[in-house]
Amino acid sequence: MPLKTKKFPPAAIPHIKNRIEQELRRYIGSADKLYSLSKISPLLFKSIVNFILRKGKRARPILFVIGYLGFARKPAPGLYRSALSLELLHDFMLVHDDIIDKSSTRRGKPSMHEMFNQYLKGRRNIKFNGQDLTIIAGDVMYAMSIQAFLGIKENLRRKETALKRLIDAAMYTGSGEFIELLAGLKGIDKITREEIYQIYDYKTANYTFATPLSVGAGLAGAGKKQVEGLFKYGIYLGRAFQIKDDLLGMFGKEKETGKSILADLQEAKKTLLIWQAFRSPEGKYRAAIRAILSKKRIGQADLLKMRRVIAATGALDFARQEISRLVSASRMILAASGMRPAYKDLLERYTEDLLAC
Repeated sequence: MPLKTKKFPPAAIPHIKNRIEQELRRYIGSADKLYSLSKISPLLFKSIVNFILRKGKRARPILFVIGYLGFARKPAPGLYRSALSLELLHDFMLVHDDIIDKSSTRRGKPSMHEMFNQYLKGRRNIKFNGQDLTIIAGDVMYAMSIQAFLGIKENLRRKETALKRLIDAAMYTGSGEFIELLAGLKGIDKITREEIYQIYDYKTANYTFATPLSVGAGLAGAGKKQVEGLFKYGIYLGRAFQIKDDLLGMFGKEKETGKSILADLQEAKKTLLIWQAFRSPEGKYRAAIRAILSKKRIGQADLLKMRRVIAATGALDFARQEISRLVSASRMILAASGMRPAYKDLLERYTEDLLAC
């Protein structure tokens, strides 16, 4: 049964995002006061601050807040501090991901390991590099994520359950990254659609949509079925979002993605887009895909060729249809979620914007 709640005005997305940005700046000061990071290492502190304050969608903490307010009797003190945990978890994963992808940029600026490499440039006889320093900085950000989560003043039992979900998200995302790398050892003909969706679910859908929404709702007192429903809703949306991200990575521009548009091809990632293109019965397309994915160095010409192959095989239309199918399925789940109507509408509009941009 839907939770009986008092009525309070729904917060608009710009208002929620602004509160998150303000809280993020406040948290930097309180975290430094608590742990003295700027005294332990000014370089470490400055680098973390530089990275987490870069412009971003803040989608995960926004979804956390919507999930919470959709079931809450009233906003709890520390709600926005706790929401930061999802953003800091995201940042922790991004800096490690950039090392794996060998990406030199992130959000239109140098990636963290690139910043550290610039700092170390010209120094002799060092036995570590920027990547090593970034792994450690990422670990610090993960600890900051857990510490920020504890900021909300809520029912302790619900808080413990929600924290477990947050930790689960970190574990599954790491697992998704791991199996995606191992999938790179397989030929495109050996990968199944189910394996691709498993990677999408673990690496993206879980911590981007499913966990923020379900953790927020659970903290607010939503029932088990409501929480599970929102989690499933988030998985469908996360799959759609990842397909859209694959399209952007293949056909977008670097200023839109914030990183090199050659990154996914360089890593020979087995996306649903490329998988569908490979299923074309015409041998020339299969041969072209194999040849590009097997290259050690990918160039602009390879990207343009892959774009032509994807368009010619109908994989582009297939991907767009799959996004529509997943979004439709998610809406059916949301309709029965028990979330307060005002926040249900807000959530639907916000996710539409995320999938459109």
